[in-house]
Amino acid sequence: MEVLRTPDERFHNLPDYPFAARFLDDLRNYEGLRVHYIDEGRQDDNSAQKTFLCLHGQPTWSYLYRKMIPVFTAAGHRCIAPDLIGFGKSDKPIDDQRYTFDFHRGMLLRFIERLELKNIVLVVQDWGGLLGLTLPMDMPERFTGLLVMNTSFATGDTPLGKGFLDWRAWNNANPDMAVGKLMARSNPHLSPEETAAYDAPFPGIDYKAGVRRFPNLVPDNPDAEGAALSRRARDWWRQQWNGETFMAIGMKDPVLGPPVMAEVRRHIRNCPPPYEVAEGGHFVQEHGEEIARQALRHL
Repeated sequence: MEVLRTPDERFHNLPDYPFAARFLDDLRNYEGLRVHYIDEGRQDDNSAQKTFLCLHGQPTWSYLYRKMIPVFTAAGHRCIAPDLIGFGKSDKPIDDQRYTFDFHRGMLLRFIERLELKNIVLVVQDWGGLLGLTLPMDMPERFTGLLVMNTSFATGDTPLGKGFLDWRAWNNANPDMAVGKLMARSNPHLSPEETAAYDAPFPGIDYKAGVRRFPNLVPDNPDAEGAALSRRARDWWRQQWNGETFMAIGMKDPVLGPPVMAEVRRHIRNCPPPYEVAEGGHFVQEHGEEIARQALRHL
């Protein structure tokens, strides 16, 4: 497997990202692939302490959670945010075909086991949710809460909307996606330095295999990879989930906005009415301080 590693100097002096870099390269079945993660806050066995596990999607990385992490840690909790393989400071195989639903999901399972995480509040958005929502059913004893934002179940049994199909087509037509420009277009309040931080992991097109692969991994039929697994997860959340849930919706998201999130809510047992972020788009974590504060009040 040919793998690229983004030079460290690309990540110097990122705004509002003072977090120490931590790495694992010994995950079972992923030996030799370096996975980066943030691990902030208390790391003791206090039974009242929660571990907020923050999972990003495409084309972002753990930088997306920079506004939420300090809120969680200030409340006395632990906060962990990994970079998926192909993203952020994690290693990046250059072959697009290396990236599959099972490849990413397996890494997350091994990551949770390797760090022996427990009392987890699962924090998900975009592909963080498509993947992350399939995890608790296979290790339910580790999860006690859910904070779910603009995402979906990847079940393959409902038609993909026009907004997503347009996004997939655009993605496929732009294999060297200008990540920073994309983020700035949907978040016009970003400073030039913050925009550059989203570009930092990707010095060139060869680093973006994981980025451009994701839209084509969304199951578009019931037999696609991940679809049956996601249907099982959807049933589990509806029938067996006993933890606390908080939902936040970026109301200006054209793809995974209010209609999609209403369907997600319908399948999560005891999910309360959502917190609506009127000015939030798809990357609603850019309004993350208030979301995190509201979530802590509920969770």
